[in-house]
Amino acid sequence: MAEVSLQGEQRVFMTGNEVVAWAAIAAKVDIMYGYPITPQNEIMHYWTRLAPKYGKKFLQTEDEISAGFTTIGGVLSGRKAFTATAGPGNVLMQESANMAEMMRIPIVYVIQQRGGPSTATVIYSQQETTLTCFGGNGEGHRAVYSTANHQELFDYTIKAFNTAWTYRFPTFILGDGYQAKMREPLTIYDPEEKGMKLVAPEVILGDTTPGKKSVNIRNTYNTEEELYEVVMKLQKDWEAMAEKIVEWDARGCEDADFVIVSHGVVSRAALAAYDQLRAAGKKVGVFRPITIRPFPEMQLREAIKGAKKVLVAESSYGQLLKMVQNALYGETVELVPFLKPGVGITSEEIIEEYSKL
Repeated sequence: MAEVSLQGEQRVFMTGNEVVAWAAIAAKVDIMYGYPITPQNEIMHYWTRLAPKYGKKFLQTEDEISAGFTTIGGVLSGRKAFTATAGPGNVLMQESANMAEMMRIPIVYVIQQRGGPSTATVIYSQQETTLTCFGGNGEGHRAVYSTANHQELFDYTIKAFNTAWTYRFPTFILGDGYQAKMREPLTIYDPEEKGMKLVAPEVILGDTTPGKKSVNIRNTYNTEEELYEVVMKLQKDWEAMAEKIVEWDARGCEDADFVIVSHGVVSRAALAAYDQLRAAGKKVGVFRPITIRPFPEMQLREAIKGAKKVLVAESSYGQLLKMVQNALYGETVELVPFLKPGVGITSEEIIEEYSKL
């Protein structure tokens, strides 16, 4: 592992999993709980190497269910805590995520997507998009940042802890197996040196300070009416959060008659295709949701208002497409799916699809 420092800005060359571990150190995380699963494993490995140097802790649990709930326990005790997983582990962690939604527990999950369904491949996909945004038996009261490169893995992992502890909803970093394993350059830094305020954790349960009132948080309700009131309060708070954290990137959409929509690592190919097509004089735009939960609906509507066609490119079979369809309900623009579940997408392929259309 590279010998680096968070003092000042430093250019480094490392894997995405290593980046996540360093970002958690930069965010002043106290402890990681985890269970091995490819392609996330090295987040745990790098964290355990860094932890002794920075006074941090690590606990390997017996499975992903335990990892999710022990992370909740760490958070309830007033620690910045996180876990990381992929694929089947993401499925198993949805129970803890649902509990965190109901009880407003600021837990952070890092997801490095792999192919599905079930065990499938251990390499890459975007097939955990729906699962990460809406997993379990709830309304998806959570925040999900979809990263595209290593710099974003670093920046948004730090931001995820601030989002979680500010708004008290579970927060996800949605990466993938390509980002996890490949190496690329980025700048790492101490966020506080750059003037970024890190939200401090606080004890949620078990505060024994004299005069401190006891706290009771629940995830079980006895009547339909009671649950309705609770869920509607959650929805109101989530919508208020959504307005403040929603992020997107739109380029060249002002005069575009053709807009490419993608998220995560596929947006790198979309951006490269956009640059080449624009250089050839084509009126092409590109739109990328950075938060896929909340989804930037109004911003997408604005981006495609002059377009005749919208190409939705994703490494899953319509999971992003469904979000786009929901966001654009009532619009007349033609949606063109380019769906390759579990397979990477190149800029050349996107340009080829444009040429066909």
